[in-house]
Amino acid sequence: MRIMAALRGELKKLMRQEFITAERAVTQGVREATDGLKLAMRRQVMASGLGPRMANTWRGDIYPKGQSSIRAAGLVYTRASKVMGGFEEAKAIRSKDGFWLAIPTPNAPKRGVGGGRISPSNFPEQRFGPLRCIYRRNGPSLLVAENLRPSVSRATGEVRGFRKAKTNRGLSSVVMFWLVPQVKMPKLIRFAEESARWHDKLPGLILKNWPD
Repeated sequence: MRIMAALRGELKKLMRQEFITAERAVTQGVREATDGLKLAMRRQVMASGLGPRMANTWRGDIYPKGQSSIRAAGLVYTRASKVMGGFEEAKAIRSKDGFWLAIPTPNAPKRGVGGGRISPSNFPEQRFGPLRCIYRRNGPSLLVAENLRPSVSRATGEVRGFRKAKTNRGLSSVVMFWLVPQVKMPKLIRFAEESARWHDKLPGLILKNWPD
């Protein structure tokens, strides 16, 4: 039917209409593939237990922006590329100083001096006293704070934290950090596999958006 219409003198107009249809179909197909890959990566992050904030670092853009194009392209990326790369490649994390990597235990405060994430360098010694290193041949070595007393909830009996003791009763040595040579990150992210899956879907998505 379209060939007959073209033969009757509307060839240029028909070709233009077909080109516009193609631009819209390609752009919409690319958009659906881009959005699908972005959402799939967000689901991977959530399933890995990294939380919604890290999941939402995955973004998707369509080019050229704001218009349809036969050469439309989609870009899916993350604003936390180093973190995601580490979990995809299962990298080993080592200390920047080349010695021990200090991992906070649940006993350690969440924040150190100045409000930064807790580490041995900003550990609030004025509250807990100095850290002491305990080397162990088997298993991780330890950084402990000594002469502390647990703060216990009267309602639940759970330990809520530790504080310096004013007397010699009920004193404890509390492990604040584990010391290990390195930590290997688990493979939680599979961007390459997911990207290939959505790349294979693209032709079908374009055809789905191409009207008969």
